[in-house]
Amino acid sequence: MKAALLKVAREDFIPSEYRDYAYEEVPLPLPGAAATISCPHSYPLFYEPLGLDRGQRFLEIGAGSGYGAAVAREIVGGEGRVVSIEIDPLTHEFARRNLERAGYGDVLLVLGDGWLGYPAAAPYDRIAVTAACPGMPAPLIAQLVPGGRAIAPLVEDSRQVLTLATKQADGTTRSEPLCEVLYVALRRKRAGR
Repeated sequence: MKAALLKVAREDFIPSEYRDYAYEEVPLPLPGAAATISCPHSYPLFYEPLGLDRGQRFLEIGAGSGYGAAVAREIVGGEGRVVSIEIDPLTHEFARRNLERAGYGDVLLVLGDGWLGYPAAAPYDRIAVTAACPGMPAPLIAQLVPGGRAIAPLVEDSRQVLTLATKQADGTTRSEPLCEVLYVALRRKRAGR
């Protein structure tokens, strides 16, 4: 994890007017509606409990600037696969440019509704949802391999709890609450749009 964070230049994934704040522990705004790049500590907070490792197939919901996908690509290596979904066209384009410029053109960046996942590249070993949702999206669990793990900030009453779910052999999940967090809400594509 540390090697991946040191290799990917976070400042290359941030709008130029915020580059001086690249390593500050604050979320920074991105092009698009309510889009941000998470605080630097957020990436190990998500990826370490997942056990993200070399050779795995990883799905990220909420591409943001592309930084998380680049860090994940460094971890899974060339023998792994990173797919990242972004719902906002402006944010998607920003991530695409950043990933290509930084040499991560092999990350599959999808414009779409992350709640639905991306079945065309499934199954996945690990899934990270980087926006708050009312529960772990069933389509994502369906795209996990048995023994696979998904992590997401789940809304519980007035708080968000980062939760790790492990898919069992029978298709059910075992969930473990990790800590309280604060993320933007997961956006869904509206019918007819």
